[in-house]
Amino acid sequence: MSFLSIFRNDNQWNEKTILGACSFFCMVAVMAADVITGINGKDLVINPTVYNSFVIVTLGSFGIAGAEKIFEKK
Repeated sequence: MSFLSIFRNDNQWNEKTILGACSFFCMVAVMAADVITGINGKDLVINPTVYNSFVIVTLGSFGIAGAEKIFEKK
């Protein structure tokens, strides 16, 4: 498998879903770190722009992948 094969349409991986899952797990990791630091009495400062970007990427990629599945031509 070469690097250029990732740009083909005939693969079995849904890249949008993979990207959405990675973004979601990053959000979960940040929120877990926030809870842990909150329990320890420290404040974890999270830039709202960065967090909102993760939310938009997650919702966008899962939304596009879901719409493709719903409106798929058979």
